[in-house]
Amino acid sequence: MQKTKNKKYFNLLIFLFFGNIFLINVSKAQEIVAGKDSFPNLLQDTGLQGEIDDAINNMYNYNFAAAETEFAWMRHRYPGHALPYFELALGYWWRIAPNPQNEEYDKPFLAYLDTTIQKSYAALKKYPNNAEAAFFLAGAYGFKGRLYAERKAWTKSALAGKNALKYLRRSKNDLALSPEFLFGEGLYNYYSVWIPANYPSLKLITMFFSKGDKKLGLEQLTEVSKNAFYTRTEALYFLMRIYANEEKTPALSYKIADQLHKQYPNNPYFHRYYAMGQFLQNNTLESVRSSTELLAKVEAKVFGFEEISGRYASYFLGYASLSTNQAEAERYFKKTVDFAEKIKELDSGYYQSALQYLADFAKKRKDFSTAKIYMDKIAKNNSKKKERKKARKEAKNLGKMKDED
Repeated sequence: MQKTKNKKYFNLLIFLFFGNIFLINVSKAQEIVAGKDSFPNLLQDTGLQGEIDDAINNMYNYNFAAAETEFAWMRHRYPGHALPYFELALGYWWRIAPNPQNEEYDKPFLAYLDTTIQKSYAALKKYPNNAEAAFFLAGAYGFKGRLYAERKAWTKSALAGKNALKYLRRSKNDLALSPEFLFGEGLYNYYSVWIPANYPSLKLITMFFSKGDKKLGLEQLTEVSKNAFYTRTEALYFLMRIYANEEKTPALSYKIADQLHKQYPNNPYFHRYYAMGQFLQNNTLESVRSSTELLAKVEAKVFGFEEISGRYASYFLGYASLSTNQAEAERYFKKTVDFAEKIKELDSGYYQSALQYLADFAKKRKDFSTAKIYMDKIAKNNSKKKERKKARKEAKNLGKMKDED
């Protein structure tokens, strides 16, 4: 598990590197005034926001066809602007988000980001002082870096950063600060402090970053979540994850997950976090209801509901059944194991815990052969040396008991 976590946060560090570039570009963009430029500045166009609000909501609610129809209209109306292409790319990112191992949508995601970059460069060539072009150029390279880091394509990640550095030269004027610009800054401020504090082995890399401020980062993300339009839901997404995983405050994470799941009930990622929040808060009835619904969508192969959500939901249902129906608990824990093995998430806590429960059930009915199979899996895949050693010892004892039976 520690190795996996280090890889996870190394990937995030790569993203933060691009976030650092993004911040530099944003800070420069904030110094540019659109002034005499006739290029439309859409980020703060409240009229446009009202027109595409449904498209944004449809995207996050996994109604991608409806969202893309609206974005196509925006692309026709503003053919030279990067915004519609960036939103189309974001739609593909949300197709990837439930299971980042799935590479099916990489090609269209990267293609729309490339078009975003192309439109932004063209705008900067025609209007050198345009702030939004710089904003989208930095954002597009940031997302490319994030995906390449997820794919462990480090050279491509480095090239994305190198390309982003090309347009850091900007003049110094004034531009009213939009909450959209705070999104990248908030992420950077938080994680550039949290990662080296919790993963000393990665501290050397963060030495090259400018100093962050974790508390300020959370405040900035919160402001974005309340006042931004385009980056509001992205800020809520990160706050939900941060409170659950980094800050260890599941009640705060659940509050956001509840809000997001109610607003976007067809979003599998938000549904997963909502079910997890209910489970962690020991709200058994609602946990069972939401997990049953989540598992049903996975088994019905509803788009976006895949094995990771299935692993979560089946474990929550198995745990809820422990005191009332052992046969049901065993059935759900077997599902947990199956889902985890399909996606090769063999060091996950839910997988390891489900195996232990299944081994215990088998031992109770004196099925030592089956119990040994489960303990062998724990001994092979548990990330903790102490647990592997313990499981090997128990598996060995079960083998003896099987022979004596």
